[in-house]
Amino acid sequence: MLDERTHPEFRTQFVREPAALRRFPALVLNADFRPLSYYPLSLWPWQEAIKAVILDRVTILAEYDEVVRSQREAIRIPSVVVLKEFIRPQKRVAFTRFNLFLRDEFCCQYCGSRGDLTFDHVVPRSRGGVTSWENVVAACSPCNLRKANKSLRQVGMHLHRTPHRPTAEEMHAIGRRFPHSHLHESWLDFLYWDAELEA
Repeated sequence: MLDERTHPEFRTQFVREPAALRRFPALVLNADFRPLSYYPLSLWPWQEAIKAVILDRVTILAEYDEVVRSQREAIRIPSVVVLKEFIRPQKRVAFTRFNLFLRDEFCCQYCGSRGDLTFDHVVPRSRGGVTSWENVVAACSPCNLRKANKSLRQVGMHLHRTPHRPTAEEMHAIGRRFPHSHLHESWLDFLYWDAELEA
């Protein structure tokens, strides 16, 4: 059995299932008071947040009005917690479908439309194209069908942006522009306090 006090996964694992987060999720901040992740937003269900408090891994910054009771005491459910140990952000961005869509801001890189997205190899695999950050883009189904296995020049299509390998900082910045569907009022100061002010 893993010792939760020493196992590193305990501090960084996010529960991403929406059903687990519907009731009283806690926003998890790194020790520098910034969210560990903006998209998906770093959230724990209330059970994990309370467990982390009991294990002395986090400090509570804000609470819900709701209370859970044990045999010994009543505990208000945390809504914002901050880690006591700094977790160094990952520098490498995993090459996944979700991250590809996030890099391309959830829009087709040929026509700019949103919704019904898939991905397309700019240089088709049948012509030697590889599956990489530099050769795959988000594309809507109509554009994907139109391009098929032809070159951009053959079909008269153009890319909005040249595909590239994104940095973690770039993905972090893009993710902030896509707010989570459930934003509790107690989270807002912690989500946007470090945004640049307009001159």
